[in-house]
Amino acid sequence: MEKKVAFYTLGCKLNFSETSTIARNFNDEGFCRVDFSEPADIYVINTCSVTENADKRFKTIVKQAQKANPKAFVAAVGCYAQLKPQELADVNGVDLVLGATEKFKITDYLNDLSKNDFGEVHSCEIEDADFYVGSYSIGDRTRAFLKVQDGCDYKCTYCTIPLARGISRSDALENVLKNAKDIAKQNIKEIVLTGVNIGDYGKGEFGNKKHEHTFLDLVTELDKVEGIERLRISSIEPNLLKNETIDLVSKSRAFVPHFHIPLQSGHNEILKKMKRRYLRELYVDRVAKIKEVMPHACIGVDVIVGFPGETDTHFLETYNFLSTLNISYLHVFTYSERDNTEAVQMEGVVPTNVRNKRSKMLRGLSVKMRRAFYESQLGSNRKVLFESENKAGYIYGFTENYVKVKTPWNPQLVNTLHEVELTKIDEDGLVRFDFKKELAI
Repeated sequence: MEKKVAFYTLGCKLNFSETSTIARNFNDEGFCRVDFSEPADIYVINTCSVTENADKRFKTIVKQAQKANPKAFVAAVGCYAQLKPQELADVNGVDLVLGATEKFKITDYLNDLSKNDFGEVHSCEIEDADFYVGSYSIGDRTRAFLKVQDGCDYKCTYCTIPLARGISRSDALENVLKNAKDIAKQNIKEIVLTGVNIGDYGKGEFGNKKHEHTFLDLVTELDKVEGIERLRISSIEPNLLKNETIDLVSKSRAFVPHFHIPLQSGHNEILKKMKRRYLRELYVDRVAKIKEVMPHACIGVDVIVGFPGETDTHFLETYNFLSTLNISYLHVFTYSERDNTEAVQMEGVVPTNVRNKRSKMLRGLSVKMRRAFYESQLGSNRKVLFESENKAGYIYGFTENYVKVKTPWNPQLVNTLHEVELTKIDEDGLVRFDFKKELAI
């Protein structure tokens, strides 16, 4: 009888791409993949440890698996599994915990799938995570996440990712191109490039400093892959986003005018405490360069509020700094203490209620920014890639510059590109449009 496996992914796009690769390994071993809410023989939870909330959610997800099948084998992989393997193994119902180097070999650790009396841990020292496993995710028919890089050599004082994923290392250019071509064959229209620090692309499999190819080489070659309509850069450090890359995107066949650039703080004193590798002046320069060559570009920004030592003055400077930038939306993160980071030892701890208040203020600013960006696009013609879900009678899609649009559900629009004129903003903040002409699909 065919064994069933189900997956639950917490965290980032990179985790989703790796879950898909692990799922294909199970498929090769004869497993049938089912939804996480259904009875399965094995449940695999790909964990995240970027925020405190992700840690807490793990126990809830284990209970969800046990409810679907109390006798099922439960395995935990991913960042939290590398950082605190014993903590996960001690959770009632968990049978297997695999660290950073072991997760891609999960099927090697499965014997008879019978429940263990206690969680079994196979976790390496993170220094051993010096090899690279390429992966990509195909979650729906519209877009795929393509992993090009893993690990990070930066030492940001709030971040556990280097501890969870090891040193910066990249996929070979020929392998990235092969994966992109494989994705194209599956009639997927958009690829999102993902990694921990993708602008650092070029460091070899063992994290050596010999740069055989650069990030610019990568995007130049990917732009030539036939069959992919759109390429999107997920998130890139401001100090690694070079003018040459911005210029390439502006003239590109497939790369879309959408950048997500972490800022984290708008105050140089806090940036230095965070050990970020730039000051806010560089950030201003990067935004100005993008808007100079692509005035319609969408720019998203990551910000952390409540970092140790962030006074009201620091925060208000960040708020005002963001208000003056020509950006489109914010991803706001409330600082949470992580074990084994420098920031945990810092003075000037910001009370939780103050962190939450600041977070709420920036989320409100983000709503205004997105609205202003959408308004600036009204009257323009854009290409929309429609998604595959029917949500309350509507189909949704995104323009190349990340304006979210909606129209009454029409199954014929799924996974197709259409040129539209953006006409008005609905009550829910999304954009309505008129079709201009159909594109050759």
